[in-house]
Amino acid sequence: MTDLWWKSAVVYQIYPRSFADSDGDGMGDLRGVINHLDHLAELGVDVIWLSPIYQSPQDDNGYDISDYQQIDPLFGDLEAFDELLAGVHHRGMKLIMDLVVNHSSDEHQWFAESRSSRDNPKRDWYWWRPARPGMEPGTPGAEPTNWGSVFGGSAWQFDEKTGEYYLHLFSVKQPDLNWENPEVREAVYAMMRWWLDRGVDGFRMDVINMISKDVTLPDGPVQAGASYGDGSAGFLNGPRNHEFLHEMYEQVFAGRKESLLTVGEMPGVTVDEAIKFTDQSRAEVDMVFQFDHVWADRGPDPWQLVPLKLTTLKGIFGRWQAGLAQVGWNSLYWNNHDQPRVVSRYGDDGPDFRAASAKMLGTVLHLHRGTPYIYQGEELGMTNYPFRSIDEFRDIEALGQFSQATEREGRTPDEVLTVLRARGRDNARTPMQWDDSPHAGFTTGTPWLAANPNYSVINAAADRADPDSVFHYYRKLIDLRHTEPAVVNGDFTMLLPNDERLYAYTRRLADTELLVIGNFSAETVRAGIPGAASWSSAEVLLSNASTPPADLTMGPWQAVVYRRRHG
Repeated sequence: MTDLWWKSAVVYQIYPRSFADSDGDGMGDLRGVINHLDHLAELGVDVIWLSPIYQSPQDDNGYDISDYQQIDPLFGDLEAFDELLAGVHHRGMKLIMDLVVNHSSDEHQWFAESRSSRDNPKRDWYWWRPARPGMEPGTPGAEPTNWGSVFGGSAWQFDEKTGEYYLHLFSVKQPDLNWENPEVREAVYAMMRWWLDRGVDGFRMDVINMISKDVTLPDGPVQAGASYGDGSAGFLNGPRNHEFLHEMYEQVFAGRKESLLTVGEMPGVTVDEAIKFTDQSRAEVDMVFQFDHVWADRGPDPWQLVPLKLTTLKGIFGRWQAGLAQVGWNSLYWNNHDQPRVVSRYGDDGPDFRAASAKMLGTVLHLHRGTPYIYQGEELGMTNYPFRSIDEFRDIEALGQFSQATEREGRTPDEVLTVLRARGRDNARTPMQWDDSPHAGFTTGTPWLAANPNYSVINAAADRADPDSVFHYYRKLIDLRHTEPAVVNGDFTMLLPNDERLYAYTRRLADTELLVIGNFSAETVRAGIPGAASWSSAEVLLSNASTPPADLTMGPWQAVVYRRRHG
């Protein structure tokens, strides 16, 4: 099918606590989002993805939910949410919620009942297990399996009241829900229907390929130097994952799906599995949100920075483009709340090339087959924060990993900080930079996380006033997806697969062919592709340089999109 509306759409992710603060308490809120909807409408995006705003103790910034049908007072209330939803719809956009149902908060009423006694009716709503045979419960090594938590430490927490352990793949305050229990699934589906009835346009589903576990919960392999086992074989893309997602479709979306969007965030998903998850005939989810391309600069040692090899990145994108060419659909993104800023990661965030590299990165990404995502501030070319010490971090993942690496694994603080500065999630969570007033116009109070000091130069007000800015370039990128069918439905051919500086590919639909070239370096490089002479005289649809490249000779961080007609 080629007529699905979300294939030509562009999604904008809002991380509410860092987007805009309307009341001066230092925390972004729904009213702040309402006040800036015109910024998003002018940008031209079609869908807003709202990171969690549900009631939460905020142990993991809202990804630990204590009530799925209430708004956390930090952000506002249901009345404010309804106003936001109406404002989004009035501007012709849609709004999708972040669905976090692999786990809940340990302060959710479901878990309060589950942990109250071994014979409570909700005991089996979570994963409870006794200590290892022959081991004293609560002692080191007595955990039911050797699994490690994503946030550091064991994935099991001993609960003294009932003498058993509960599973938490993430924070100790995020116990995993037991999807094997049909009552759990129905409770989740009822909650989802409630939001859809309220007018929400779909869901981005957090780590949704972790909801099905191997019920034997087998020990995982222990890597050299690691304190815990890798249990991912027991919880990634589990045995009933497809069954659960199809059941969700039937119970929640059937009969009203055409206008909705469902996105499955799936760490570790393979191309083959992604085809199944997103095959429309199987009725599971519309698109996957996978991580291969943002792990392209990871080496075997997590505490060693590895420079990006462009050929590795091209190999990953090429594999996904080819794999989903006939069936399936992918999300295209560089940034989100879990990733550092791409202009600092894969581009050049110095003053000479920041804007050019931000535009180039956007060009290369958006012209692929798939649905592009823009994370707040990406449209301004926002950069990583210059963290000086661990005390400046707020992210539970960074703090937990720092503690484990320095206290249990013998890493030096400087060694760990070097990586966290480059890769830490708080780089994406610093306040949105609206103008050059104090705290970047994010708040009149003290922000929960400091604004990047470069906000006096990089901010929305300055970008909107400059026709050559990153903001206005992103508007052109979005317009191109809306108006050129070859961007949405054209086939994909990777060019120059072995070139470490140039990223080039074509998209073709019927008699229209596009050529996309991006220079991932500060060097001047000629693109030696077949038919270069004919492309040099083709129509230039978009470029981040004032003049198109002569003879396909690309300047530093330059991007260009050509179009030619055949026949």
